[in-house]
Amino acid sequence: MGYSYDTNNVFAKILRREIPNKTVLETEHSLAFEDIDPQAPVHILVIPKGPYVSLDHFTQKASDAEIVDFNRAIGEVCKITGVQPSSEGNGFRAIANTGEDGLQDVPHLHVHILGGRRLGRMLVKT
Repeated sequence: MGYSYDTNNVFAKILRREIPNKTVLETEHSLAFEDIDPQAPVHILVIPKGPYVSLDHFTQKASDAEIVDFNRAIGEVCKITGVQPSSEGNGFRAIANTGEDGLQDVPHLHVHILGGRRLGRMLVKT
């Protein structure tokens, strides 16, 4: 099954500047902004500017320049927000939910950068 990108998803609208956001970082291929419903003191979303549904879609179809830019944007967001351990931060969590089982809400690749407090375990062991 192929990937079907919805050009009317909320992140596509943010990229087209139809919906405002609190930008943390913008690069040639990426945009990072504050989550509107933060789950931690630091909760930033990093998205590629291209029409990619999920992390696997992005890593298979994006150009090398897009992949490098996106990953470096994540690193820069961690530095800017002070969660990066090498910058005296206490660490962070990076999450990219994918598909129905992964509870992906918006069908545009986005990585959540969460930090600023101890986050607890991600999943309950079963």
